[in-house]
Order: sequence, then structure tokens, then C-alpha cells
Amino acid sequence: MKLCDNSIKTDNSWKEKGYALPTFDREKMIKETVANPEWVHFGAGNIFRAFQANLSQRMLAEGLNDKGLTVVEGFDYEIIEKMYRPHDNLSILVTLKADGSVEKNVIGSIAESCILDSNDDKEFERLKEIFRADSLKMCTFTITEKGYSLVNPAGEILPAVADDFVNGPERPQSYIGKVVALLHERYVAGAKAIAMVSTDNCSHNGDKLHDAVSSFAKKWVENGKADAGFVSYIEDESKVSFPWSMIDKITPRPDDSVNAILAGDGVEELEAVVTSKKTWVAPFVNAEESEYLVIEDKFPNGRPALEKVGVIFTDKETVDKVERMKVCTCLNPLHTALAVYGCLLGYDKISEEMKDEDLVSLVKTIGYVEGLPVVTDPGVISPKEFIDTVVNVRIPNKFMPDTPQRIACDTSQKLGIRFGETIKAYLASDKLNVSDLKLIPLVHAGWLRYLMGLDDKGNKFEPSPDPMLEKAQGFVKDIKLGESDADKVKELVMPLLKDASIFGTDLETAGLTDKILGYFMELISGTDAVRNTLHKYCN
Repeated sequence: MKLCDNSIKTDNSWKEKGYALPTFDREKMIKETVANPEWVHFGAGNIFRAFQANLSQRMLAEGLNDKGLTVVEGFDYEIIEKMYRPHDNLSILVTLKADGSVEKNVIGSIAESCILDSNDDKEFERLKEIFRADSLKMCTFTITEKGYSLVNPAGEILPAVADDFVNGPERPQSYIGKVVALLHERYVAGAKAIAMVSTDNCSHNGDKLHDAVSSFAKKWVENGKADAGFVSYIEDESKVSFPWSMIDKITPRPDDSVNAILAGDGVEELEAVVTSKKTWVAPFVNAEESEYLVIEDKFPNGRPALEKVGVIFTDKETVDKVERMKVCTCLNPLHTALAVYGCLLGYDKISEEMKDEDLVSLVKTIGYVEGLPVVTDPGVISPKEFIDTVVNVRIPNKFMPDTPQRIACDTSQKLGIRFGETIKAYLASDKLNVSDLKLIPLVHAGWLRYLMGLDDKGNKFEPSPDPMLEKAQGFVKDIKLGESDADKVKELVMPLLKDASIFGTDLETAGLTDKILGYFMELISGTDAVRNTLHKYCN
């Protein structure tokens, strides 16, 4: 069983082993899509293969469209060269269900894979041809939040971006510069309409994409590399739109246990490719069954009827509410709580934490009791049902190889949104009292304990990467397990707790520092104090 067109057509083993194969005429689909492309996706990684490519597959299977999509990779060209094209742009989607079952689908919706390389005339000319097509309706993106940034962490313009600003659309070298060059091609071809849809997991993602594109357009006009109409084209929503979206689906790195399942079925050549840019990519992707995609319905050249396969189309305000619901209440705060305490208690899988009664009580209380009273209800998704799925299906899924160590990355950048917004909502409410918050402050205290880099047995561990880690650890470096001088501890950590740039608000002004410091003193009282403190307050 080789993952290629010929094999899935001629080898009955695929069906015998339980693989769902494309039911549409793939050869005809490819011909139609290449001739009249409708949907281009930038970013050939796992989330695309598990989500957007599968949406297109379902559209084709249900006869809702006769065209697939074109995937474009602009960061690591070897993904296309060494994985997509050798497998005829096919991949295997393994859906890992919470009930222990495994669903295996061969995804065949990708008609064409392209490389965003302006130095390769053949590749770039094909992309220009696609962008000149009247039929092109939308481009979606999964290039990560940093993919839209034109500056480095110090706020300085990236060298490639600076060069592209000067040199114009002829042969840009930066990722966004190349994308804007393709939009310029569409403008020159008749200012044809298109939707540019970020589906990256960040708030107000459409604005991030718009701002990056607009910066290029304005600089090119300013430097005489494009006419003034190009800026007008980019800023005209009836021509080029930048919808907001909220996406939620966990697609971890392909897992060895999944590899073993496929190998046991007889699938050949499953070895992962590790590219020169250290991208790890396999012929398959594994993902959870739950998925959400909510998009602002702003498509000036039309769009596929993706609402028929589960995508929710709505207005910008509702997208924002869904994002706030997820990030501030129903998912991300629960993840962060499990990450902090999972590291302290020595867990290496999030799913295993959901067998721990204290931790289950912690996240359920944070979600249902402390979060739901101030949740932003978007109307299109029930917040309570969302939490129900998170705590009963998604996080406990033993097949999902997610770790508290991964989720603990950049915690200093997450606390202000994931908990600070709830605290501010309590402070602003005339019906709720911030002093009623019990377990959100326990997470803050847990983070202080986490910064010490000692687990609950007193053994050292390496905290996950975080841009504020060194600075934050400076506030606890003189605190030892067994410390009983509360005044000393308060003096050391109070400046950190008052830092609104981390916590979203000054926790002393909010009236929470006494509670947090009290918890922290219990957490540092000795070995096993983390477990004992959790058990005390979560039951």
C-alpha cells in the first residue's frame, strides 16, 4: 500500500483495511481546479491537511463543489518537494476519537501544490497565473501569527521586508512581500475581487493580514513601484476583503503510535521527512475529532458553500465574541491551568491529567463556576456546550499526545488574556465580587511556584520557553521550599503580581494578592505541598 494515485485506485487493501478513499473523480477535479482555481491556501502544515483540506474533500464527496484547492508553501519548500509531490498531493488523515476508535481517510482534495519562490520563474509564474484567474475566490492562510509580522522582536523592520519595500513586486524575498506581489498581479489584471482569509489561531487575524499587506502596498506606491490605484484596491472591501476568523482544532505532531497503526495496515514509506529547516512532516497527520471554524462572511468574489460542511459564517462582532469565549473562558484558561500544575506534578500528557480528580475539579471550577458568569456568549456556539466538549471529550482524549510542557510555553504572554479578562469583568460587574474567585488565583500562585523550576518532589525541571522567563524567575530566585517568612515572600513577588502587562491588571489593585500569596505560601511549604494545596482547595 503506497500513498499514490495508482495505489489507491488499484489496491483493494486500502478499503479492506478501513481507509475511506476519495469518492469523486479526482482526475477530473484536478483538471477543473487547475483550469479554474477557486481556493488557494498558504501554509502546507498539519492544521491545513487535517482541517481545510478535509473541508474541501467533504465538499467534493457530497457533490457541493467540483473543484478542490491549491496549496502553497512559502517557508519550507521541501515540504512540497519531499512530501506532497512524491505522494501525488495525497495525505492520510487519522482522526483520533475520544471513544478510542480511529478513523482513517485518504485526503485527495489538493489539486496542485505550489512553492512560493520568486526566484524560481516556473513556480512563481504559475502562481501569478492563478492570481490572474477570474475564478479565484479566496485565499486562506495558516502561516502562524508571526508570519504576518514585518518586524523583529525589537520592533525593527526585517531586512528582507526592508529590501522588498524598496525593490517592489518584481522579485520579493519576504513571505508577505511575495503574497502582495501576487495581489499586485491580480490588480494589474483588472483589479479582480478576492477574499484574503487568515485562519491562524490569533485574535483579529484578518486585521493582522490586512495591516501587513497594506504596509507593502503603501511602500510600493511611495517608492514608485506601483501606481496609487493599488492602495485603493487593497483598501476597497468590495475588491479585497480581510475577514476575521476563529479556528480551533488540535493537530499535534504525527505520533509514533499512529505510525504503528498505519504500518500494521501495510502502508509503506511512512518515514517522516525532516527538512533542512527542521520541519518534521510525515505522509499522515493525526488530529482530534472536534473542530470549529467561524469566519466573517465577507467574500467579494463569492465563496464555496462551506457552511454545508460545518463552517459558521457570521459578522465580525460574532467572530470576536467566539474568539473571546474560547480564549478567555472556555478552553485556553483550562489548558493553562493544566499546563502549570501538570509540570509541577510531573505529568507528560494532558490527557493523563484528566484522570486526576483534583485537576479535573480545578478546570471545571475555573470554566463552569468562575468563567461562565462573565463569558462572552456569541450566540452561534453555546459556551457551556463548548466547555462540556473540552472537559469531557477533547482534553481527556488519550490518543492526543499533547503535553503540559508544550502548552506552558509563553505563559507570561497568556495570563493577561486567559485570566485577566475574567478578573476585569468581575471588577466591572455590579452583581459579582472578585473576592469570589478562588481557583483562578490558585493558578496565579501555581505559576509563581512553577517559576521556581522545582516539581512537587523538589526535583529540578526546565520551565518551557517564555520571553519573560528570566525576568519572572528573578522574583522567586531567593525563595526556597520550606520558606515560612510571608513578609519576605510578599516583598519579593509583589512587584511581579502588580505587573498589569503580564496579568492583564494590577492584582493588588484588584484585591487578589493576599489570596494568591496565601496559596503560594502553602505551595512552597515543602515537598508534596502542591498536591496537598490542590486537594485542599479543589474539593
